[in-house]
Amino acid sequence: MAKKLRSLQTWERAQRLIPGGVNSPVRAFKSVGGTPIFIKHAQGSKIYDIDDNQYIDYVGSWGPLLLGHANSMVLSAISEVMQNGTSFGAPTELEVELADIVTSAVKSVDQIRMVNSGTEATMTAIRLARGYTKRNKVIKIEGCYHGHVDYLLVKAGSGLTTFGLPDSGGVPKEFAQHTLTVPFNDINAVHQVIEAHPDQIACLILEPVAGNMGVIPPKDGYLNELRRVTTEHGIVLIFDEVMTGFRVAYGGAQEIYGVDADLTCFGKIIGGGLPVGAYGGRKEIMQCVSPIGDVYQAGTLSGNPLAMAAGIATLKELSQPSTYAKLEETSNTLSDGIKHSAKKHNISSFHNRVGSMIICFFTDQEVIDYETAKTSDTEKFSKYFWGLLDQGIYIAPSQFEAGFVSLAHTEEDVENTIRAIDHVFSNL
Repeated sequence: MAKKLRSLQTWERAQRLIPGGVNSPVRAFKSVGGTPIFIKHAQGSKIYDIDDNQYIDYVGSWGPLLLGHANSMVLSAISEVMQNGTSFGAPTELEVELADIVTSAVKSVDQIRMVNSGTEATMTAIRLARGYTKRNKVIKIEGCYHGHVDYLLVKAGSGLTTFGLPDSGGVPKEFAQHTLTVPFNDINAVHQVIEAHPDQIACLILEPVAGNMGVIPPKDGYLNELRRVTTEHGIVLIFDEVMTGFRVAYGGAQEIYGVDADLTCFGKIIGGGLPVGAYGGRKEIMQCVSPIGDVYQAGTLSGNPLAMAAGIATLKELSQPSTYAKLEETSNTLSDGIKHSAKKHNISSFHNRVGSMIICFFTDQEVIDYETAKTSDTEKFSKYFWGLLDQGIYIAPSQFEAGFVSLAHTEEDVENTIRAIDHVFSNL
């Protein structure tokens, strides 16, 4: 059992000073119970808490650290740039360079605008889609998370053609009434909603690989049909690739599945782990953004030099030959090891993997959407989480969050992880 005295003391102090003791809800460990650990430093594939416990990390700051923690090239780029200043509120050459890299990598993106978070990216992409189409309604996929935007914090209504209902305090019903929710991987539901609201829908937004209800890939042909039907009805198709962009492939999910979005939202990786976001897409749509068009969006820290430098260093490294082949090999070895151990110990589980995003659902059902993901045994997951933490393995403290493999994870890391999982499964 790892020692946690300082984390316990800091947790008590944090709860007095910060709502719930955390600055983002999942960090509170509420879904797994117990007290969160407080991180002191990290290097490569390892993180270390303030009690000096070491863990092999599969959270990676929730996805962006494909090169691992404290990568020397990224730190060097940040250090060099910060000598010139941290923020100017004015254009820099760095933001142009990063824009060039991203637009070259994702062929559906003609132009891009930098922002400061994934939430800001999705919020603005939807505003842009509404301004471009002169329509108000939005189709959202149940279980896909796009940040804490008022009209996206909704749960499904009573039927496929009803508007969503607020899923958070402080969100007026009127805000959510422009949002229609449908299940992931259900193209018939999309058809029904479009038919029920002709010429009223501005956009459809989704994670092409759902990463906020575990890891759930799209069914064969699902994204292609979304592309076809949205084009037919003049609906802007928005891919939220905040998580998948540059992770599942250099060109993101669009490269893997061969489907181009009208607008794409980025985050996490394109800032090398620093606060960043971006939205981009077809020039015809992007030209609606101020100061050219009438869709307003601004931000003093947008395109700040530190995030741009970190992003450029990260993406240049990811563009090297065999990068994604190595990620694929490491991720596949880990995923296969988890599946083999689960089978050996008769653990009811379903496993998904897309590139370096992996998940083990504690259910005997095939997981294809939010409803099937919810059949998971969260109590068993909680025991799994704490068992792994005691074995020095850090995964997301929620059954419904992806695990992330990085280039810093070694064969030894994977072997030790599989051994730890086998030990935990033997006691479940």
